[in-house]
Amino acid sequence: MDPFCAVILAGGTAVRLDGADKASIEHGGRTLLDHALDAVLDAAEVVVVGDPVPTVRPVTFTRESPRYGGPVAGLLTGRDALLRRTPLLAVLAVDMPRVTAYTFRRLLEAAVGHDGAFLADPGGRRQLAGVLDVGRLDAVRPDHEAQHGMALHRLLSGLDLALVAPEGDEARDVDTWADLRDL
Repeated sequence: MDPFCAVILAGGTAVRLDGADKASIEHGGRTLLDHALDAVLDAAEVVVVGDPVPTVRPVTFTRESPRYGGPVAGLLTGRDALLRRTPLLAVLAVDMPRVTAYTFRRLLEAAVGHDGAFLADPGGRRQLAGVLDVGRLDAVRPDHEAQHGMALHRLLSGLDLALVAPEGDEARDVDTWADLRDL
């Protein structure tokens, strides 16, 4: 398996969760951030874009500027905070507790020969769980002002991305209290 670093996106506003800190929400007795850290267990380094909280493994915390810039600003801020340079970068939204290290091994395998690979829901919509070639990501990177509020699909539109079908509930995320209950 090629070495990779990871960025966990944990700095959103969680409007549909009444502004709760998603990273600290518990599922199965563990925080969503702990689940996300388990999913990127094989990463050489992890940056969490969000407010610092206690973690089960060493990570670097950072925030996009201005805050709440969305997933593109978070991804690129996290990429810039990495100390190590690896050819691949994993990205994961903190609200996907069914994503595992096995999921990322499948994504890394699917990314071979492509610019990356992303988990896709049964309807084919890309989820915020994927792997990107760092060089290709850098090639499509917009200037700082354009990152804020940019849709991730727009950033990635020119890349050749493999889509990986979920196994079980891997593609489920937690956007509402009902989502958390239904897990």
